[in-house]
Amino acid sequence: DEDITDESIIAILEAAQWAPSGLNNQPWKFLVIKDQNTKEALSQTTKYSRIVKECKLCIAVFYNIPSGYNRDKDILSIGAAIQNILLAAHSLNIGTVWLGEILNNKQKVNELLHIDEENELMAVIALGMPAENPSKNRKELDSLIIT
Repeated sequence: DEDITDESIIAILEAAQWAPSGLNNQPWKFLVIKDQNTKEALSQTTKYSRIVKECKLCIAVFYNIPSGYNRDKDILSIGAAIQNILLAAHSLNIGTVWLGEILNNKQKVNELLHIDEENELMAVIALGMPAENPSKNRKELDSLIIT
């Protein structure tokens, strides 16, 4: 039930801003969504509706097409920005969920959020103060290395 401070939100977005990008084009745009009615409507665009409804805020991440120069490289850069969001939030003890399934409804999300076609949805990240710290099992490192 704890709020996320504006200072924390700014720190998280600044971390995203520093992600690497080809030609330093920074092809991303971010929308912070705090309004409960907007989150309620957004929740109807994903099968993970409970997460969107219950989180304190969401950050929608967009590919700003006019600022791009190479779609593949730009999308990789946006992935780095998303990872920076997740890592910065973690460092502030804020829980996150990277929602990718919502991309099945990109157009609906853009319409709902009044986002123009120059910005393509790449992800929605739900943020909140975790009630618990579940452990995530990871594969053994040896199984990930090609020899």
